[in-house]
Amino acid sequence: MFESLTERLNTVFKKLKGQGRITEENVKDALRQIRLSLLEADVNYKVVKTFIAAVQEKAVGQEVLSSITPGQLIVKIVHDELVELLGTTHTQLSLAGSPPYPVLLVGLQGSGKTTTIAKLAHMLKKGNRHRPYLVPADVYRPAAIDQLTTLAKQVNVPCYPSDPSDNPVDICKKAVKEALKAGCDVVLIDTAGRLQVDEPLMEELWKIKGAVQPSDILLVVDAMTGQEAVKVAEAFHERLDIGGVILTKLDGDARGGAALSIKAVIGRPIKYVGVGEKIEDLEAFHPDRMASRILGMGDILTLVEKAQDTFDEKQVEKFEKKLKKNAFTLEDFRDQLQQIRKMGSLESLLAMIPGMQKLKGNPALQPDERELIKIEAIINSMTRKERLNHAIINGSRRKRIARGSGTTVQDVNNLLKRYVQAKKMMKRFSKMGKRKSFGKGAFPFPM
Repeated sequence: MFESLTERLNTVFKKLKGQGRITEENVKDALRQIRLSLLEADVNYKVVKTFIAAVQEKAVGQEVLSSITPGQLIVKIVHDELVELLGTTHTQLSLAGSPPYPVLLVGLQGSGKTTTIAKLAHMLKKGNRHRPYLVPADVYRPAAIDQLTTLAKQVNVPCYPSDPSDNPVDICKKAVKEALKAGCDVVLIDTAGRLQVDEPLMEELWKIKGAVQPSDILLVVDAMTGQEAVKVAEAFHERLDIGGVILTKLDGDARGGAALSIKAVIGRPIKYVGVGEKIEDLEAFHPDRMASRILGMGDILTLVEKAQDTFDEKQVEKFEKKLKKNAFTLEDFRDQLQQIRKMGSLESLLAMIPGMQKLKGNPALQPDERELIKIEAIINSMTRKERLNHAIINGSRRKRIARGSGTTVQDVNNLLKRYVQAKKMMKRFSKMGKRKSFGKGAFPFPM
């Protein structure tokens, strides 16, 4: 989402670092470019004005002007102010009082509210930290109840059997009691939405809030709607005093102004962000990490966390034993690729590695998701004997594998060549004993 902003800011910083001496004049010129970049990213103009003023106050100080690396110091100032703008630290879901804790999810139609509830339930359930209970309280949208019921089964959590003829307020009150009986500690309530903010919607949400006394109210907004998302957030916050925001579709190609404006405008933090369509694609929002991504500095912490969530410790230990014995098979190769794909798109993963943003302009270095799909298809078209011992794959076998996977013999040859190279590399690393580990869920895959 922030690609265009990242490119423009990096251009400004590169020009600044290239100047032998930093003066008030070229700092102000850089700030003008930053201001334009933020405005073009659809950031609220009042927020931009305040942000630039804060950066300027620090950037034209004597400390910067006399610094040995003034350009880098200004980048740090911009980074720190971005962190401040985005909310400083990650804000947890508010769970106060006695369980079960009711949590209202509110928002307009089309913001992804129902899917987000399932994603949040999956996140809370992870590691047996919480026992979520889902409540479909949208009795107006056709199939809304069925949708949440189906998603509840997908994430394996209980769901209240709402009746479309019931009153939403009554549904919520009964559901909280049922959650207590079921031994659940967090009640996630999917409320009704509208195409736009209106009084009947707000009145119903106000009544639900009064009936269940929610521990937290999360507004779900579509990041693709830009400044309209900020206006929606203002309207909901004014009536309901929301506790935080979940931004969906942050993986889209919008300009990102909503993410940079909401906290400053309504004074409430972004708590979570949706980064894809899968149930696993909900992330805790960390302002410092997002600021680093925007400035093209990567986000190694999130990358490591994704690996830890994806790779099971037992799998890692099993893989390490195979490496030591030089028993890395094509099955292992396929399994590792599958694990990588679970972590997200290659493009999103590479964006978290510092410096990789600079490669975006080179088409030859762009990751191709289709290549991973092709590799998996080729390996799946092999017999188990072939996957365990690649040496038996002769010419006729290669033709059969190519036909079965819908690829060419050359594709099969390229895969086997890549596999042999990876195996040699893994053997060298195992001998050196320098395989870097990030703790549970290390990166056990060949790249």
